[in-house]
Amino acid sequence: MPHFSALTWRILGFNALALLILIAGVILVQVNGRGLVEERLGGVQQQASIVASTLAAYATDDETKTLRVGDAEPLLRQLIAPTRLRARLYLLGGNLAIDTRNLLARNVVQRAELPALDTSGRIQSWVKRLYDGIMGVRPFAQLEPYYEGGEDGRVYREVQSALTGVTATAERVDYQNKLVLSVAVPVQGVRAIYGVLLVSTEGGDIDDILRQERASLIEVFIVALLVMLFSSLYLAGTIAEPVKRLAAAADRVRSGAGGRSDIPNFPERTDEIGDLADSLRSMTGGLYDRIDAIESFAADVAHELKNPLTSLASAVEMFSRAKDQESRARLLGIVRGDIKRIDRLITDISDASRLDAELSRETKEPVILSRLLSTIIEIYRMTDSGVEFVLNDQLPAGANVLGRDERLGQVFRNLIDNAASFSPPHGKVTVTAVRNDIVARITVEDEGPGIPPDNLESIFERFYTERPGENFGRNSGLGLSIARQIIDGTGGRIYAENRGPDNTQGAGARLIVELPLAQHV
Repeated sequence: MPHFSALTWRILGFNALALLILIAGVILVQVNGRGLVEERLGGVQQQASIVASTLAAYATDDETKTLRVGDAEPLLRQLIAPTRLRARLYLLGGNLAIDTRNLLARNVVQRAELPALDTSGRIQSWVKRLYDGIMGVRPFAQLEPYYEGGEDGRVYREVQSALTGVTATAERVDYQNKLVLSVAVPVQGVRAIYGVLLVSTEGGDIDDILRQERASLIEVFIVALLVMLFSSLYLAGTIAEPVKRLAAAADRVRSGAGGRSDIPNFPERTDEIGDLADSLRSMTGGLYDRIDAIESFAADVAHELKNPLTSLASAVEMFSRAKDQESRARLLGIVRGDIKRIDRLITDISDASRLDAELSRETKEPVILSRLLSTIIEIYRMTDSGVEFVLNDQLPAGANVLGRDERLGQVFRNLIDNAASFSPPHGKVTVTAVRNDIVARITVEDEGPGIPPDNLESIFERFYTERPGENFGRNSGLGLSIARQIIDGTGGRIYAENRGPDNTQGAGARLIVELPLAQHV
């Protein structure tokens, strides 16, 4: 037996349950066959009335008020022969005058099933009866047993009613549990009753019709079951199997077995399964990239911490060998500088390591750029840094972007600090904010040496610290990397260029931030 997933079994189970409920409902609606029985009984009654009227018109003697049996016999033969009915004509005293079983060729040979004598035969008979009861062919409710009345028709209650001028019907079952319907109609003229016509069905004719209907229903059920089975398996194959493969791939990714595992791709699928596979592939790719970034970050951290630690170890070792006070003071300065550098590295590394997680949890809010930039510049102007800070705000009133003011403030402070560190004494740092179509463009310019053209992109890498010799060790090299990380999180971009002609060095550097405006103003 093939191993099906739980989802496959659920699909099969629910589809089968719906089909069974439908079939059971159809059977329950027809369980007792009342519609067919009543229709058949109505038809028999209508035929019996027609035959009785014909007999009353052509086979009665108005003077003697009696039936002419000789005339009635050919009429009954002719009228009953096309039907599957049995007709018996009784006189006023209840005596049997004519029985079509003795007139019609179809009844020359009478056949009847005998009760089963062996065990297997009785079991088959019991199973058949149970099937008939379940399928509504023959309900389990008990009906009056049918028996042959012989020459005296008054043993039938419907005949007794008809002798009083009232048409009556009856439902019975014979010894083989087959339904027999009978209708007794008085043969009467205007003022007199000449006899009674008893018309009955042959045992089992309605049962055969019901069995045929149920057999057709079972055939439809089998076809529907096969269609349900194949459609369920197809549905399971198109849903459960891809989901199973995706789950197995996700487990491989979780366990880390086999290195970098790929999520299955379903390019032909344009439905939710294909969307799920694409999302899982994107998510897994993002996770692997994040892992690679973490590994790279850890390697960079180890490398950056190793340099000041090596310098610190060398200074401590040389301090014990220094013989004069001047050498010891110089070594102590190196130790203090290395300790500050390590402290600054640890602080910046801590900020950078938790920044990504914090950005994913933070909710974005409208930030008015003009207010943010003016506040930052005002704070810098109050410091005694020896650098002039200029703000050139050309943004429309109320221009805002979606983000967090503290994060965007961190970006602009990093850019301004970076520009100030490269500016010469009494230099100028200029911050310009303009609208460029649907984005806000903020530039931070300095009057320093500029950026080597080959390093315009490298300056945004972690721990990039290429600076003039006298400034070595004063920066962790994480400021611009953090700035790009924050700007990328807002959907903007940040890049660098030189102020000189054709992007050449010598006239200072320019850092540009472009942020999408939250609304068109």
